[in-house]
Amino acid sequence: MDEKHKLRARMRDLRRKHVAALPDATRALLFLRPPRPLADLAPEGSVVGLYHANANEAPTRGYARWLYENGRQIALPRFTARGDAMAFHLWRDPFEDSDLEEGPYRHLQPAADADPAVPDLVIVPLLAFTAQGGRLGQGGGHYDRWLAAHPETLAVGLGWDSQLVDHLPMEDHDQPLRAVVTPTRLYESES
Repeated sequence: MDEKHKLRARMRDLRRKHVAALPDATRALLFLRPPRPLADLAPEGSVVGLYHANANEAPTRGYARWLYENGRQIALPRFTARGDAMAFHLWRDPFEDSDLEEGPYRHLQPAADADPAVPDLVIVPLLAFTAQGGRLGQGGGHYDRWLAAHPETLAVGLGWDSQLVDHLPMEDHDQPLRAVVTPTRLYESES
């Protein structure tokens, strides 16, 4: 566990420095639409789970808009209270956030009256990843528990190229990713 804690701190710092070094014009052009192989994993009419990105995470707004405009429903994680299980609820306004509220972890999430949803595809944030589909998250285990309870849902990571590592300390509860998308590459795994 100590190894993961140290790795998380190092990767948070690396991610922050990477994003700070990106020119605003470059950042605005990244992740505008999902690459074709990713879009194909979520056919028209499907539900796609996203995350509402913080300043250092790979941005999801462009994906949300493209998916919404191209016939997919969008869902975001919602927490009733700190420590509660994560659930997904529909996000109906990926343009203005008019249907979102601040959640217990200080992230924007769907309002309490938003419809629950079970995504067909979940695009997850990460601190680090391997080319084989390993993922290091924030440490709360929310996505791992949700994915374990929904094995039919495909999981794809979204991150920066600088977050690729050769090895991650994986545990039995860690859920593998089907693929990881970065600004320059799509890493597909056998998972």
